[in-house]
Amino acid sequence: MAEDARLAGRILGTLPGRQRTEALLAVSGELEAAKSAVMAANEQDVAEAAAAGLAGPLLQRLKLSDKTFRYMADRLAAVADLPDPLGVITKGHTRPSGLRVQRISVPLGVIGIIYESRPNVTTDAAAVCIKSGNAVILRGGSEALRTNTLLADIMAGAAAKAGLPEKSVQIVRTPDREAVGELLKQEKLIDVIIPRGGKSLIERISAESRIPVIKHYDGICHQYIAADADIDMAIAIVINSKCEKVEVCNALETLLIDAVAAERVLPALSAALKAQGVELRGCPRARAVVDMAPADETDWSTEYLSAVISIKVVDGVDAAIDHINVYGSGHTDGIITVSLDQAERFVAGVDSASVMVNASTRLSGGGDYGLGAVVGISTDKLHARGPVGPEELTSYKWVAYGQGHLRN
Repeated sequence: MAEDARLAGRILGTLPGRQRTEALLAVSGELEAAKSAVMAANEQDVAEAAAAGLAGPLLQRLKLSDKTFRYMADRLAAVADLPDPLGVITKGHTRPSGLRVQRISVPLGVIGIIYESRPNVTTDAAAVCIKSGNAVILRGGSEALRTNTLLADIMAGAAAKAGLPEKSVQIVRTPDREAVGELLKQEKLIDVIIPRGGKSLIERISAESRIPVIKHYDGICHQYIAADADIDMAIAIVINSKCEKVEVCNALETLLIDAVAAERVLPALSAALKAQGVELRGCPRARAVVDMAPADETDWSTEYLSAVISIKVVDGVDAAIDHINVYGSGHTDGIITVSLDQAERFVAGVDSASVMVNASTRLSGGGDYGLGAVVGISTDKLHARGPVGPEELTSYKWVAYGQGHLRN
């Protein structure tokens, strides 16, 4: 598979952007036509996973609804509409000798993506890779084998009909865990591995991989309510950040409230969270204002992925920044304030891939950033950071144009 992907990638990266775009539009149409078959396969996967005792958050990620299916098809079209990330001259100049030097964007080559539960990763990842001229090898979780295999086959078939190499999109068809180990040994053929899943999966891949890894560790996301925050805005943002979908990586996990605002904000905010069925765990200062369970040291570094939130009262923006930089995962963190100075101080001080000002943490993704689909949200700083879309799956080459130029 890796050898086939390498050959396919070399061709794919040289095709015109228009052809790759048309292939994605064809894939979107084929996916729509196969909706009933995809939903039936997913129902089987969900039933078997539930019977096997798959954890609730993973089961939610596995299940396809009409809304999720619509979202998948729309994202394919959104990626198709993006500018071509290849062949872009990112730097260029002419030397005094007349030598013209350019730096031009090119594909990475072959991407391996290892993921759990979410079938939409199959379509998103394949779309992003096709758009960026990369061949892809997908290895989804065993709990979604039927759904993922069908989705990958639909995409590969449609792409091939549109003139793309037949092996541009491939999927590992065995649930055997040893397949992951074999994939990680293909360092001469696979350029990057992107894991999407639980912490244990990412740690295993990072430890075993002979291939560079773009990692997505915990999504321990924060919102800091500043002393001057508007109460209604703060409540709306916190509820959306936490409750819109609790099981995803950019859901809010820890709420920081300025000590000056605690008595003004906490009663109404806690009532709103409890009305959504959220369990509150707080520091002693928070519990002095509102009745809630005590938080311990482990709560500040826990990604709940469930209807639980930890709350801490802090003394000012600098204390909030310090807490986030100690306990956060570098994913998404936000501030709610009417002060531009405080917002800019927070933005400069927080070391996170996405920093939100008066906005929900749930917006830190490819679609809301205008990137279309993404293959994940990187908490690394190399090679990509934040949402990983087509542009992030490119590298560059230097090209020099001369007229018989020689080194003196």
